[in-house]
Amino acid sequence: MSDQPKPEDYVPPKVWTWDQPNGGVFANLNRPIAGPIREAELPVGEHPFQLYSLGTPNGQKVTIMLEELLEAGVAEAEYDAWLIKIFEGDQFTTGFVDVNPNSKIPAMVDRSGPEPIRLFESGAMLLHLAEKFGRFIPTDAQGRAECLSWLFWQMGSAPFIGGGFGHFYAYAPFKMEYPINRYAMETKRLFSVADRRLGESRFLAGEDYTIADIATYAWFGMLYNGQAYGDAATFLSMHEYENVGRWVREIDARPGAQRGRLVNNIQRGIPERHSAADFDAPKAS
Repeated sequence: MSDQPKPEDYVPPKVWTWDQPNGGVFANLNRPIAGPIREAELPVGEHPFQLYSLGTPNGQKVTIMLEELLEAGVAEAEYDAWLIKIFEGDQFTTGFVDVNPNSKIPAMVDRSGPEPIRLFESGAMLLHLAEKFGRFIPTDAQGRAECLSWLFWQMGSAPFIGGGFGHFYAYAPFKMEYPINRYAMETKRLFSVADRRLGESRFLAGEDYTIADIATYAWFGMLYNGQAYGDAATFLSMHEYENVGRWVREIDARPGAQRGRLVNNIQRGIPERHSAADFDAPKAS
């Protein structure tokens, strides 16, 4: 990277052009245009829900939700989870783009009814499943509004943590003080928001565990537990957020959350999941 210009030397051109090699770790994944780049159909299993994903925080939101539903006895939430290898470009196939035109994991198809329903964006999937099965979302107007407010708070916040802090702290071609400081500050502010709220109530939307907790836990739990971006938990002083820590530990202990974190996890879990029996199979080290 010695030939890279220093950040202070960069002057934006009048018209931006794509410099693919300058994209850091994700140079082969990100591009300024949408649509497929190769033909390939998605596999379809025998269960009502077909999930195409990877065990990233956004992917874990949906697998945790599905496993929580199954843990709660909702047999109709049985699903097939197919691995999407984003570093090999699976998200740019014709089949995947048909389900998710944004070419990002996760993508899901609900095949439980007479016509398949495509779903993209993790928040949409959580809300769809919660409403379909009447679980993990309050039924009263005030409780529902509180749950959805925290759910969409997380959806708007995640890019600051992953695409912002995580990218510049761990994945950018070289370290830059300004963006690291900018996104570290915002990440800590978001944890402070959650910590204050969790000092008032057991869960984000109140005393009951909801899709707002599932969505937020996938990101906050990973960072709080030191499982993301190297030594980021130390850098960000995660120990300061005691209420978040109490909340993370409680969700860590839930069997549905434990299983959901393993699905489509190519390093520590179950790359593809097609039945509950897959959890009895030997797990990758």
